[in-house]
Amino acid sequence: MNTTNLLIQEQETERAKQILGRFINRFDTSYRLLAYHAALPLVLTPELVNYLRVEFLRDENIPWVAEVDLLLSDLCRQVGYELYAMDTAVRAYLLGKMQEELGIEQMQLVAKGLISYVKYLAQNNPYISPKELQTQQWAAMVYLDEQREKALSEITQAFKDAASVNTAIATGLVNRSEMARLANITQELAPQLSAYEILVEYARLVSRVLNNAKDIDRTDLRHSYSVAGEELPSLEMFLPSGSTQEEIGDIFTQLEGFPPLQNFDFEIANIVFEDGETEDGAETPPAINLQPFQFEVANIEVKKSGLSQRKTELIINRRPQQAYGLIEYLENQGNETTLEMMQIPGETFTMGAPDTEEGSRDSERPQHEVTVPTFFMGKYPVTQAQWKFVASLPKVNRELKSDPSNFKGENRPVEQVSWFDAVEYCDRITQHTGKNYRLPSEAEWEYACRASTTTPFHFGKTITSELANYDAEYTYGAGVKGTNRGETTVVGSFGVANAFGLYDMHGNVWEWCADQWHKNYEGAPTDGSAWIENSENNNQSRLLRGGSWVDNPDYCRSAYRYNLNPAYDSDFIGFRVVCGVFSSRTLPSP
Repeated sequence: MNTTNLLIQEQETERAKQILGRFINRFDTSYRLLAYHAALPLVLTPELVNYLRVEFLRDENIPWVAEVDLLLSDLCRQVGYELYAMDTAVRAYLLGKMQEELGIEQMQLVAKGLISYVKYLAQNNPYISPKELQTQQWAAMVYLDEQREKALSEITQAFKDAASVNTAIATGLVNRSEMARLANITQELAPQLSAYEILVEYARLVSRVLNNAKDIDRTDLRHSYSVAGEELPSLEMFLPSGSTQEEIGDIFTQLEGFPPLQNFDFEIANIVFEDGETEDGAETPPAINLQPFQFEVANIEVKKSGLSQRKTELIINRRPQQAYGLIEYLENQGNETTLEMMQIPGETFTMGAPDTEEGSRDSERPQHEVTVPTFFMGKYPVTQAQWKFVASLPKVNRELKSDPSNFKGENRPVEQVSWFDAVEYCDRITQHTGKNYRLPSEAEWEYACRASTTTPFHFGKTITSELANYDAEYTYGAGVKGTNRGETTVVGSFGVANAFGLYDMHGNVWEWCADQWHKNYEGAPTDGSAWIENSENNNQSRLLRGGSWVDNPDYCRSAYRYNLNPAYDSDFIGFRVVCGVFSSRTLPSP
């Protein structure tokens, strides 16, 4: 370590020491023990701090209010709704003091407890993403001799998986954001990964490349890195072949607005859609602005009261959430409209329903793992205003009625549209914008609907007419009867979305998917693509998802599958569009 870096490290250590000193002087010396234990996880929640105090510090007489004092002190910063992180230097100092005063055995005991806690959360909290849980698990595993190499292997594989996304998605956006996340995590865990300095060095280079590529010699990007026999992906793969150093700088400057991990001040980032860059040098479409959207999510808590616990009350817990998306501005001959598209981050999920899920069918099985690449999905079902605009665009394959819906309203979902109509709609937007709009595959739809949940609804184990439009004369699970509206409602009118920022995924109108109908999932694709075995048979039944205003809640489950002739239309059938990896060219022309 050179003299400058050593001086910076000493200054950071002194700063961290002063912050801890102020914290202890303001409250009580016993608070330092809670701070030590809270430094081991990478991200803190009020529940986790409570778990650490109760599980490991029960005999230390630390008051419960210390949990709040810790999270609101200078030791932590808020990085999301009820999410907190410690400053890197403060965390490193606290961990050093913990090892010095309490010993590595206590740290390993806490690490084992954290691994158990993460497993508990994975089973009982559907609103924590798999990546958040994975991060917490790595932070604990690196303290355990028998787990450290496994954590190293998983982090290395995660880097390789992130790089492989670049091959599938021309934009590289998801690749870079995931690489940045992994680089930040690796550097936070650097003291525990000191035996694997090559991985830490690689992570530092990743951060440098993503933050300021202009100062990096291209030969550094060609350098190969190997950890425990595993080759890490070359960073040169993120650069177009033949680029000059100046062009490289321009390319990465576009990423400066992409938010680093745990940063709550978001800016705009530029992305380019699929097919934006071709091997033969064809002209690329313009970049699209990716921007944050704020919204509320909700989960339903069932409370029993009264004699013999016979009275059921549903408590709706709402919380703010943020996700990324884009707004597509459409204009034609003085008419205009917008499409709000949410980014659905790629991930592997379990598709289908277990046989223990109430109302589930054999058609929803066998459950199987599907890896869905990143794509964009409409925030709402297509509205009548959007439909009218697109219906006025030049025909691609078939005529479209300008106003087919039974329940009129510009911001109500369009209905009485067939699968063929929906495909024509997508083809016209594609022709108008130069981007590949299409119907979602069935796997994409279910993954987007679930938004990392495993319950029957993204709300939880039941549903209520306070959050969705369905026939609430019927109930599901521990739910209660509610309002049967008997018609469609304005999109987004319930004011809650799922964790991906999507509204009305349960009820309102059925939504067409690209896939042909199959009676179960035997032989289904596992890459998120549409299941189309016979592209010549346009009359084969097509999939619909989500349920509608006319259906009982069982049909509105995330896993429920319905099918109809592609020429059929009704006032309970609509659709929403996606734009992403799998090209609309995989769909046969009507």
